[in-house]
Amino acid sequence: MIEPDPKRWLTLAIVIMALLIVVVDNTVLTVAIPTIIRELHTTLPSVQWVVTGYSLTFATLLVIGGRLGDLYGARRMFIIGATVFGIGSLVASLAQSVPELLVGEAVIEGIGAAMMMPATLAIISNTFRGRERATAFAAWGAVAGAAVAFGPILGGYLTTYHSWRWAFRINVIVTPIAVLGALLLMRPDPPNERRERLDLPGALLVASGMFSLVFGISQAGTYGWWRPLADVTSLWPATRPVSVIPLIFAVAAGLLATFVVVERRKELAGNSPLFEFGQLRHRCFRYGLITSLVLAMGQLGMLFVLPVFLQDGKRLSAVTNGLWLVPMGLAILIAAQVGGRLTRVIGTTTIVRFGLILDACGLVLMGLLLRPEVSYPRLLPALLLFGLGVGFASSQLTNVILFDVEPDKAGAASGANSTVRQVGSALGVAIIGSVLSTQIKRHAVSAIASTSLPPALKARALGQVYRGGVGSSAAPPALQRAVESAVAAASRPSLLLAAGIVVVGAGLSFLIPPIDQTLVTDAEVGRDLYDVAEPIDSHLVT
Repeated sequence: MIEPDPKRWLTLAIVIMALLIVVVDNTVLTVAIPTIIRELHTTLPSVQWVVTGYSLTFATLLVIGGRLGDLYGARRMFIIGATVFGIGSLVASLAQSVPELLVGEAVIEGIGAAMMMPATLAIISNTFRGRERATAFAAWGAVAGAAVAFGPILGGYLTTYHSWRWAFRINVIVTPIAVLGALLLMRPDPPNERRERLDLPGALLVASGMFSLVFGISQAGTYGWWRPLADVTSLWPATRPVSVIPLIFAVAAGLLATFVVVERRKELAGNSPLFEFGQLRHRCFRYGLITSLVLAMGQLGMLFVLPVFLQDGKRLSAVTNGLWLVPMGLAILIAAQVGGRLTRVIGTTTIVRFGLILDACGLVLMGLLLRPEVSYPRLLPALLLFGLGVGFASSQLTNVILFDVEPDKAGAASGANSTVRQVGSALGVAIIGSVLSTQIKRHAVSAIASTSLPPALKARALGQVYRGGVGSSAAPPALQRAVESAVAAASRPSLLLAAGIVVVGAGLSFLIPPIDQTLVTDAEVGRDLYDVAEPIDSHLVT
């Protein structure tokens, strides 16, 4: 049996510190977009490409980053990834133009995050065992979930009272601490007895395929899912009969299908594939990934819709918007820790299912309550239900996914887990965001047309709606009320759609076998997942 690492809790603190800066970084930046536009004298589409570019780089390289951790050690990849991420943050903090910001944030930070994020999961998976493992994953999931809620508050505060550049300067301060902590406190990577090389053909296929897929999902609203809405340079003008997006999806499907075929052949031949699809034989891994994909769609769709309602339907500032979400973030933190402890009583899989049900209930209640006149106390129960659901489900879903994966494959499996979440997030924002945008236009046109405003003002307001805007705080009160009611009316079906997606995820979670009854393989025994002091009578050991 492998002795427990005496510094394992310090290792967890270092991993969570790194996770925090990765998750918060992008949420902080989105709040600062209007200020960046003014300071760098640029346009909204240009700055949006910084955010989109980060997501593209991150999703494209996650599986590769995870596999590098398997080959060369998760600790080593964590240190390299954190260093690269810190360098990218430094470049971004000093940026005087959008291209410089793009290089620092979207390219260098994206590469560093893709190396670091899978390593954090692999380190936890291989450092903790037994009941402590559930607690460690609960802490990881709690921070990942709560950071999304607290990020806008931090971004609003830094942007309003200091500078948006501090969103990156914080990373420049924290990453050296994380690197030093990893060097001094983390257990060194075990030696890799096998001389394996990175599967370059597989890396190129998955990178180009994931880039195409995430680009298509994230940009479908800009260029049109089927009917062209905008030029894609001179190569694909908007005058063509079909948008470029279906072609991009076809390319993505072809590349990823080829990746599966190539990797399966390499796996059967024993030639060290980038990702072993044979791992999908593990039911926890297979169905956990599917559930995670669907859950990310619903959750990120909600986190896209609610700020639009609060800022355009309730006319709240970015800082106040963030403050409304504080209880939700606290609920995530509390539920993650409680869920980690309850796994000892009712099992990890049950906690995930319970969280998904709470998640869906919170979304349904939220969807029914959204009106321009809704008060904070009235909305609070829905926010708390959603937060509790996220805390229970997300914190332990990662534990489920990595439960029966061999330790030398944990990096690639962690990369697959993060990739699935990233793709699910992009799908959720694209699909639910598209529904929200369509519904806002429909309700806004109807509401504006029914007002008693002068025809010229109506025409200008309708023109703004068709161009994608929803009104201005300087507009006449009648127009503001029309826009607010339109945003609220559009937000309700969008949130109910998100709830429906989470319900599907809850149904899929019943395909995940209860961990307490899962067969423990020889590899799992060697991995020492269970504390030697724990009774194992309830487990069937083969």
